[in-house]
Amino acid sequence: MANSHEVVETTQTASEYVQHHLGFLTYGKHADGTWGFAHSVEEAREMGFWAINVDSMMISLLLGLLFLGLFRFSISKATSGKPGGLQNFLEIIVEMVQTNVKNTFFGKNDLVGPLALTIFCWIFLMNAMDLIPVDIIPMFAQWVSGNPHLYFKAVPTTDLNITAGFAIGVFILIIYYSIKVKGLGGFLGEFAFHPFGKWALPLNLLLELPGFFAKFVSLALRLYGNFFAGEVIFLVIGLVGYWQLPMHFGWSVFHILVVTLQAYLFMMLTIVYMNQAHQTTH
Repeated sequence: MANSHEVVETTQTASEYVQHHLGFLTYGKHADGTWGFAHSVEEAREMGFWAINVDSMMISLLLGLLFLGLFRFSISKATSGKPGGLQNFLEIIVEMVQTNVKNTFFGKNDLVGPLALTIFCWIFLMNAMDLIPVDIIPMFAQWVSGNPHLYFKAVPTTDLNITAGFAIGVFILIIYYSIKVKGLGGFLGEFAFHPFGKWALPLNLLLELPGFFAKFVSLALRLYGNFFAGEVIFLVIGLVGYWQLPMHFGWSVFHILVVTLQAYLFMMLTIVYMNQAHQTTH
């Protein structure tokens, strides 16, 4: 969501306003060898690989704790009698995840259910941060820090580092269980000997390897792309004056569906890929 047009400072152009809201609170090594926070997008880019987006990590960890806390609180208050609203809501989520796992995963692995539940709930909470007005959290961070020009992004899934981190975690599990279930020879054989047999090994590799690595890309970029684009649209809506109200309402209603759908898709792709890793036949 976006606040009214007045949130744009008079010294800022529309382009500068959008660009500032797309910047991260980045901590890393400066060109002079000292460590600290970047003061511009260019400076953050120069910090290189070892820089960290503190805002993305902070919000992600807080939402992870919120997810764990809600489930822990609900479990401590759970009753077999008349359940409360929170228990009902969380039971619906658990049953939805459980149903999808049963219908999609045909191997034997007790990790898949909790993994799918964690992915859905955590990513949903991250996505839902996009529904908070785009100026509220950055302005609060600026007020706390005393720096009116502080960069601070509140939607972790608009950070490719976060979505890629999720994807890498799932990708490692896929490789691990593929080797565990099929053996190293069976895992490598899927790339070398299929679909045309061992006599066409180079062609098999050419066909199979891109599809395998596309699993990582499909997980990381789909989630990132949807929410980066969504955030930009919210920022642009905030610049159109009084016309932003109906536009804001329509986009918010649509975006609620995107928030849920993208979390669900990430969960389902994880279950599907884990199922493929547990299949011993091609």
